[in-house]
Amino acid sequence: MPPDMTAGFPEAARRLRAAHRPLGERALRDALAASPQMRERWDELGLRNLLRDTEVMIDRIARAVAAADPVWTREWADWVAPVFRRRKVPMDDAIALMEGLRGACGAMLDEAEREAMDAAVDAAVKVFRYYRRFSGDARVRNPILDAIYKGA
Repeated sequence: MPPDMTAGFPEAARRLRAAHRPLGERALRDALAASPQMRERWDELGLRNLLRDTEVMIDRIARAVAAADPVWTREWADWVAPVFRRRKVPMDDAIALMEGLRGACGAMLDEAEREAMDAAVDAAVKVFRYYRRFSGDARVRNPILDAIYKGA
C-alpha cells in the first residue's frame, strides 16, 4: 500500500519545499559554524555540492513531514551513505548538515510539525552514525594514530 502523503502535515511540506534555497544556505552556514574543520576540508566547489545535497535532504524531510513517517529520511540515508563515501563526504559532515537543517526547518514549523521533522532528522542521523563506524569513512582521524597504523 502506498504511503498516505496527507497523513501528516502536507502544508508544512509545501512550505519547506518552497523555501529550499534559503533553508539549504542556512543549514550549510550552521554546519560550517558548528564544525570549523569543514571549511578546511571543502573548497568552493565542494561547498556548492553540499549545498546541492541539502535540496534533496529538504525534499526527504518534507516527504517525512507530509506523511508523518520518518521512513522517508531513514531509507534515503541508507541509500545515500555509500554515495557520500564514494564522494569522500565524511558522515560527520552529513550529520552536521542534517543538524543544520533541523534548526533551519524548525524555525518554519509549529510544535506538531516540528515533532515530525525531528523524528525524520533523528532517523537519518542514526543511519549516518551507523555508517560512520565502517572503515574507509572519510572522517577526521587522529594524526598520531594514523602515522602509527601506516608504520611511519
